[in-house]
Amino acid sequence: MKALIKNLNYIWNKFKNNKKLFWEEVEEQMIASDISVETTASILEEVKNITYRENINDPEKVRALIKEQVIKILKTNCCRELNISGVLPAVILIVGVNGSGKTSTVAKIANLFKKNGKKVLISAADTYRAAAMEQIQYYADKLGIDMVYHQKLSDPGAVVYDSIEKAKADNIDIVIIDTAGRMQTSHNLMEELKKIKKVIIGRTKRDVDEILLVIDSTTGQNAKSQAVLFNNSLDLTGIILTKIDSTSKGGIVLTIKNDLDISVKMVTNGEKLENIKYFNPDEFANSLFS
Repeated sequence: MKALIKNLNYIWNKFKNNKKLFWEEVEEQMIASDISVETTASILEEVKNITYRENINDPEKVRALIKEQVIKILKTNCCRELNISGVLPAVILIVGVNGSGKTSTVAKIANLFKKNGKKVLISAADTYRAAAMEQIQYYADKLGIDMVYHQKLSDPGAVVYDSIEKAKADNIDIVIIDTAGRMQTSHNLMEELKKIKKVIIGRTKRDVDEILLVIDSTTGQNAKSQAVLFNNSLDLTGIILTKIDSTSKGGIVLTIKNDLDISVKMVTNGEKLENIKYFNPDEFANSLFS
């Protein structure tokens, strides 16, 4: 994870006699870290008010104040675990654009729940992508868990219907649904996701437990557009941020949380099935300011 405003001391010394230029430079670095203009303005307005009110002239204290605001945003209505109903089967719907890491994320979540003693079923509702079924079948076999699938190009809603019926019959705890990657601007494919959601609600007689958008952390500002449009169609319950490493900036997390009030619930940071964990706002903030 790239550090946020890593050159604060340098900026402070360069513009210590011109606070206006100092704040403008800080603002530029925050926006360059994939934090939206609106979120950046919100954070810096509060920090500037405190520094002026308390006459703070220490760049490290300024950094601490910015970090404090970041943590405040991330912790608001933050949930450290997925919301899983006690009524079986619980259903987790995984959505996202092509290449975001949905299928491997499905496997990682399945592995996590299986290790916690849950009986898991994977629903292979990505019936479009070549080799999608084979990929998820590989993970299901590796984990030793059941999977429901249909022929290529079949109706994804039918796959989900059969998955939930099997889950009911076999006393499955959690159904995790893998869906086809789609551009958020594709109307027909977004309508298909709405249909899948209706099938879930129709068969379980309640809201979907989790509707999680998988976002590649290296995507940048386009991630906000993804979140907006998927949320408009599905009412997302959270975000899974993938590919967290030294190359990702991470500011998009703040943007989505502050601008859309959608929390990041999980993060992945590697190819292994174990490389997934629940999002920790303090750890994330520490990585941004390390």
